[in-house]
Amino acid sequence: MELLTSRKNPLIAHVRKLVSSGAYRQETGAFVCDGRKLFGEALQYGILRTVICTPETELPALPDGVRAVSVPADILCSLSPSKTPQGVLCVCAIPERPLPRVLDGRRYLVLDGVQDPGNVGTILRTADAFGADGVFLLPGCASLWNPKTVRATMGALFRVPTWDAAPEEVSALLRASGLPLYGAALRPDAADVREVSLSRFAAAIGSEGGGLSEAVLSLCDGVFKIPMRARCESLNAAIAAAVALWESARGDASII
Repeated sequence: MELLTSRKNPLIAHVRKLVSSGAYRQETGAFVCDGRKLFGEALQYGILRTVICTPETELPALPDGVRAVSVPADILCSLSPSKTPQGVLCVCAIPERPLPRVLDGRRYLVLDGVQDPGNVGTILRTADAFGADGVFLLPGCASLWNPKTVRATMGALFRVPTWDAAPEEVSALLRASGLPLYGAALRPDAADVREVSLSRFAAAIGSEGGGLSEAVLSLCDGVFKIPMRARCESLNAAIAAAVALWESARGDASII
């Protein structure tokens, strides 16, 4: 266990930049997990690079090659993206996730311009809960490796396959896999979500403000809507994803 006490140490500067800069995360292929739960998930997933903790924090045995560093509590607090640090923070490698050649699962989500990290993270957590087989992030979505996204997933980012892809790539993959793409949209021609066959499908969920883009809507095989009071204009993106997945999961004995 190394001991660092200087805020000017290169590792401290590296972690600060990972927390604040998406470009730096992509450049270095690393991201930050904060807290005991995410540390435990990252340890199981096998992507730990460095673990930083306070002196009183006890760590389990770490894999060979993982750097372990002890810092004063005030330095950890200055690094942590959380308002309530839990005494441990880790730097992890961003895993490589190339698009598969075919999709053999039943439930997928396609996120289109969902810019809020909390929503993206919550959607992954929901996808994990309701047995989704993967989530596609189209250009314009919040980064999966943003600390706010990471925290909101509650570890689901290690369990749910995710891919960054262009709309055309996702559409071609879905068609090759025999999966229809349904878009969530409040349009007159949209079917009630309770009447759509969601036994095997992908659902496209749009941004919080603008909904699905026309480019993505043009790739959809159909559109569905979630019934609500007329005075309400829309649902939060994470809630819309949850309703679609819940409808699909109803009656699935492996989940509910």
